[in-house]
Amino acid sequence: MTAKKPSDSLTVMTDIVLPGETNILKNLFGGELLARMDRAASIAAGRHSGGITVTASVNHVAFTQAVPLGSVVTVEAAVSRAFSTSMEVFIDVWIENRFTGKRSKANEGIYTFVALNEATGKPTPVPPLEPETELEKERFAAALRRKQLSLVLAGKMKPNEATELKALFMGD
Repeated sequence: MTAKKPSDSLTVMTDIVLPGETNILKNLFGGELLARMDRAASIAAGRHSGGITVTASVNHVAFTQAVPLGSVVTVEAAVSRAFSTSMEVFIDVWIENRFTGKRSKANEGIYTFVALNEATGKPTPVPPLEPETELEKERFAAALRRKQLSLVLAGKMKPNEATELKALFMGD
């Protein structure tokens, strides 16, 4: 399989926050934001795999800034690491004031998707990922640590087998 770059999967979705999508404080509902993030991440994973993908887990979401009514919201998603049949997708959420044009990072998330064979519904291999920028390389390296931590916590990997975590905490 030919390797792909994170930019090959980049998905950018921009929308405005409407009254029916807000809570009593007139900020975007968290669940609404999660759905937008999931849709963008799903498209990114599909672009990378070239096929059907499903959300396997929501690994991390940080709601660091409220998204007020009337804000322009941009969700940017790209594959940060590909494993055998799964992909980690990193999502950045930006808000923009429609009147001043000021843009700031409001939230981020990390989701995992699995590629499925259309005929069998079973996991299928995905292309490897070759990061290019410094940020892509940082996210790529961190993805393996996150995966190892998840496997250790789930009892699917012994702590002494988690080489990336050992290097992080104990040095080489």
